Amino acid sequence: MAAYVPPVDDVAFLLGRVFGFDQAMADLPGYEEVNTDLAVSVLEEGGKFCAGVLEPLNRTGDEEGCTLTDGRVTTPKGVAEAYRAFVEAGWCSLSGDPEYGGQGLPRVLQILLDEMLSSANLSFGLFPGLTRGAVEALGHHASAELKATYLPKMISGEWTGAMALTEASAGTDLGLLTARAVPNGDGSFAITGTKIFISSGDQDFGGNVVHLVLARLPDAPKGVKGISLFLAPKILVEADGTLGARNRMSVGALEHKMGIHAQPTCVMNYDGATGWLVGEPGRGLNAMFTMMNAERLFVGIQGLGIAEAANQKAVAYARERLQGHGADGTAGPVPIISHPDVRKMLLKGRAFAEAARALAVWTALQMDIAVHHPDADTRREADALVALMTPVVKAAFTDFGFETAVASQQVFGGHGYIREWGMEQYVRDARIAQIYEGTNGVQAMDLVGRKLGLDGGKVPARFFALVKADLDAALPIVGADLVTPAADALARLEGATARLSTQGGAIEAGAAATDYLRLFALVSFGWMWVRMAAAAADMGEAAPPAAARKTALARFFMARMLPETLGLDAALGHGASSLMALPADAF
Repeated sequence: MAAYVPPVDDVAFLLGRVFGFDQAMADLPGYEEVNTDLAVSVLEEGGKFCAGVLEPLNRTGDEEGCTLTDGRVTTPKGVAEAYRAFVEAGWCSLSGDPEYGGQGLPRVLQILLDEMLSSANLSFGLFPGLTRGAVEALGHHASAELKATYLPKMISGEWTGAMALTEASAGTDLGLLTARAVPNGDGSFAITGTKIFISSGDQDFGGNVVHLVLARLPDAPKGVKGISLFLAPKILVEADGTLGARNRMSVGALEHKMGIHAQPTCVMNYDGATGWLVGEPGRGLNAMFTMMNAERLFVGIQGLGIAEAANQKAVAYARERLQGHGADGTAGPVPIISHPDVRKMLLKGRAFAEAARALAVWTALQMDIAVHHPDADTRREADALVALMTPVVKAAFTDFGFETAVASQQVFGGHGYIREWGMEQYVRDARIAQIYEGTNGVQAMDLVGRKLGLDGGKVPARFFALVKADLDAALPIVGADLVTPAADALARLEGATARLSTQGGAIEAGAAATDYLRLFALVSFGWMWVRMAAAAADMGEAAPPAAARKTALARFFMARMLPETLGLDAALGHGASSLMALPADAF
């Protein structure tokens, strides 16, 4: 089985040639010394850790799984040691706030490292990923005392984090949750309730596990306005910062799951657990969504990571597996990569992964601009673009990522269904990314119901204008055969957006949402392919093979994947009537 190869060469092309990373960093105070060479060298080392340490644990961790004995979680063999090595090497603190011991490197590097983590070992990547999300929430909403106590050791990775939202009767509709928090009289609260599906709810790495728990105060109203957020550590922290007594929380069970077996997904019982309020009373969702929005982008990158790894394995297998005669009449057996249908599956995965990586880099650059740019208006505009793209990245990357995993498994034929080849694990692991952190249907409703209305519709309009400007600029470089399909698809997206703004009503929005999000994503991928093809063309004869092949992949995308926008646009034009015509009892 071929080993995973971190896509560092593609990263270097994107940063150095497509996005002008050096100049982008020079414009951001504090990042003047960050450049492409530094980024690539850092990611090369991160890639070595992912490929050399984490990927070998992927299958064994899946087969062994986590266990719960006498209330204690044990992760699969090698995981705890790998995590401690990950912390020791400083990878947990890569983009962390320097005020609390972080390295303060750009989000671009963090997102690209997250991709490699997800390719190598999705279960492992959740430990630092969830911790970083909890750090986001605390950094924006916690008191100075809580920050000082918890952030340094969470940013270093010595302590891990978890988010405790879901209850058996309260999934997407968090307004139904019943967990309670009662004041103890000393500024702390006693939290009681049961949460399910809590990833990284416990571990055996040592240190602490910091839970962010949604619960209701005694006088809280019903619904989401009555929810507050609390920090509840597994082990209470003494005044001098050392660990003290075990908190009144326990792991009631480990969920039995389709995939991510090496990740302890817990049923958590809080039996009067001591916790502290994060943010304002009754505004827990406001604080929690800071974490969730960061995690939604992270989950989107998980979809990309799985797609990259699965496609790599499928390409290697297709080059070696001999079957049948050549499509051109060549006597067989021939490598199956010679067969058009196999090539189509491989090319779809490759065209998605490289466009998604480019879009991820662009989005991460907007995140860095939103925090560090000296101009307030520029920061606001970048932040709004990140908000617009968050549901697209989460849903589209995980949908296309799952599709790529399935297609890559298909390349292996019967061997893809057998555990020893590892392809069926990619399919199982990728599936959860479409579900957690808000299902992809919820992401689509967020895009249609909230994000299209940002600033009275000016944010999507600004995004469309940005895409159009790049397409126009690329026209004399790459030609109409690449630019015109992307421009036509953009026009379809703009037309669909205009229709949605006039149709109105929750039913019409719900009927359109998932098709609209996929249309939005395909147009965004087309935009990235035009930009990458133009960057490759600009290099002329100096272009390395990796850059030169971009044009071929761009042409494939325009010919074979972007035409899906025609069908999506047609479906959107029919509205909700056919979806709602059949009575529920007639299904």
